[in-house]
Amino acid sequence: MKVRAVQRLGGGALALLLGACSPLGLFNGVMPKDAGSRLVASGVPYGEGPRRVLDVYAPTGKAAAPHPVIVFFYGGSWNSGVRTGYAFVGRALAARGFVTVIPDYRLVPEVTYPGFIEDGAAAVRWVRAHAKDYGGDGERIVLAGHSAGAYIAAMLAVDGRWLGDDRKAVRGLAGLAGPYDFAPFTVPASQAAFGGWPKPAETQPVTWADAGAPPALLLAGADDTTVKPRNSQALAAALRKAGVSEEVKLYPGIGHIGVLTAIAKPFRGKAPVLDDVAAFAGRVTR
Repeated sequence: MKVRAVQRLGGGALALLLGACSPLGLFNGVMPKDAGSRLVASGVPYGEGPRRVLDVYAPTGKAAAPHPVIVFFYGGSWNSGVRTGYAFVGRALAARGFVTVIPDYRLVPEVTYPGFIEDGAAAVRWVRAHAKDYGGDGERIVLAGHSAGAYIAAMLAVDGRWLGDDRKAVRGLAGLAGPYDFAPFTVPASQAAFGGWPKPAETQPVTWADAGAPPALLLAGADDTTVKPRNSQALAAALRKAGVSEEVKLYPGIGHIGVLTAIAKPFRGKAPVLDDVAAFAGRVTR
């Protein structure tokens, strides 16, 4: 498929294309990648097992290192996804001046809650310890993610149990279309991932938002019917109550997938997701 053909896809056709990928593999493969960035490490272990590996993207410009770091967790209902399908995200953020790390993590049914959060925490600890090896500053980390990945990023940011002392290196949270307040579990994916936990409230980011959380930028498509924007609004309210700086941006005419694919070069005119994330990450890591 030619890039120009992808550019002509409407929302329904794009969703069909993405649904046929494993995941986003075809989409990622045909997307033009941002100059000024490159993949500097692939499949680096941050723990034991084939799913505990990560990729690192870095800026290639003349700006002096160390660069702030963005750790991006992809979505997939906690049961699918692979880091290599998100090179377009890694390259885009690296071109904006951030060392960008995209980890894999264990999925349902291999694990359920809290296994994927534990993997996310291990990846962030690895980043804090090793970012300097790739030109990054492990003391200036922004956690980001889309959908189920935004959930992981949010739990690591707002719930101090997972990162402990390492949470002080987290300067911000940038969540895209994240589920932050979705109990009780009424869909099969959330039932499979969380249904066995005896206290559902303990699994929800809104429960744990406290004064120790970093500033948050919560982005969502106004037309998202998969993870409704009220999730972003609920987490923002909980953070605000705790005295934490927060901002919600809803993009008109954008759905659940569109808030992610707007990061890709051909779709940036649909919503300023990349600009908003880069501006926020730059501001909180100064």
